[in-house]
Amino acid sequence: MSRFLFIGSTAAYSGKSAVILGVASYLQQHGLNVAYGKPLGACMEGDCLADGTDPDVAFIGDWLKIPGDCRFPTIARLDPDTVMAAIDSSTEIEYSCRLSAYENDCTADIKLLEGPGDLQEGQLFHLSLAEMANRLDASILLLVRYSSAVVVDTVLGAQRLLGDRLMGVILNDVPTDELETISEHVVPYLEHHKIPVLGVLPTNRILRSISVNELVHQLDAQVLCCEDRLDLLVEEITIGAMNVNSALKYFRKSEHKAVITGGDRTDIQLAALETSTNCLILTGQLPPTELIRLRAEELEIPILSVALDTLTTVERIERVLGQVRLHEEVKVRCIEDLI
Repeated sequence: MSRFLFIGSTAAYSGKSAVILGVASYLQQHGLNVAYGKPLGACMEGDCLADGTDPDVAFIGDWLKIPGDCRFPTIARLDPDTVMAAIDSSTEIEYSCRLSAYENDCTADIKLLEGPGDLQEGQLFHLSLAEMANRLDASILLLVRYSSAVVVDTVLGAQRLLGDRLMGVILNDVPTDELETISEHVVPYLEHHKIPVLGVLPTNRILRSISVNELVHQLDAQVLCCEDRLDLLVEEITIGAMNVNSALKYFRKSEHKAVITGGDRTDIQLAALETSTNCLILTGQLPPTELIRLRAEELEIPILSVALDTLTTVERIERVLGQVRLHEEVKVRCIEDLI
C-alpha cells in the first residue's frame, strides 16, 4: 500500500519544491515509484498555467517523468478570489473531502505531497499541513530555513502541533560558518527532544540565484541584446554609482552578478562588462551606446532596460532572490547532489 509523505515547512520559501525534487530523484534511483501532488496551490492569476495548474506541479511531474495518474490535482488555490469565495459562501466548502482523489490506485510506492507555505496556511479550507496529514494518515518531513539558533523554538512548536506525524526535520540554507554550531549544539538538542534531524543543507549560491529571464519578468524589462542568453543565473546584485576606478575594485569582488547603473554611465557599463557580470541593467530607459552594445554581444552578456529608478529596481530584485521557482536544470542538478 502506498505511503503518503508530506514535505512541509515552517515558513514560505523554505525550499520545499527543491527538496521534493532531490528526495524524489533519490528514491527513483533506488527503484521506488513516486507520485506527486500539491493540494494547496500558491500560484496567483497570471502565474498559473493556462489550465490553472501550479507551474511547480507541471515542472516537477515532467522532470521526474511521473505518469498522469500519479500527478495529483491541486484542490484549492490560495489567491484572493478563492479566499473571498470561501469567506462569502453561505455553506462551508469541504475542500478536504477532495483529498480522497489522492488515494487512487496509482502504482507509486511513495506519494510525495508538498505542504502549504507554513503551519497555519490553508486552515480556511481545512487544508493546513496537520489537517491534511491526519486525513491521509501521512508522515511529515519538515523543512526549516535556518536564520539563527532561534529556529529551535520554531521546531519545538511544530513538534507540539504535528505530534507523532513529524518524522524529522531538514535544516536548510545554513551558512557555512555556522555548520559546526549546528552539528555540535542544535542537532543534539533537537534529537534529545525526539526530533530527528535528517539533513543539514548549507547555503548554496546557485539555489539562491535568479535567471536573467526571471529578472526580465520581475522588472518588466526590455531586452536590448543577447536574448538567447536569458538562462544565465545571477547570484548577486551590485550598483554602479561611483567613479570607474572604485567600480572596478568593487565589481571584481563579486561573481555572476547583475550590475544596475544609469543608462548614461558608459564608463561604469564598460567596467561591469570586463568583470564577472551575467547581466547589465540600465535604469532611466536610456539606450546604451553602440560601443557598449557591441561589447556586450561579443561577451554574450544580456543588457536590460527598465523604466524604474535604481532603488526600486534593487528592491524588486532583492524581494525575489532566493524565492523564485526552481525551474532551471542547473538548480535541479545542484539539489540532487545536495540531497
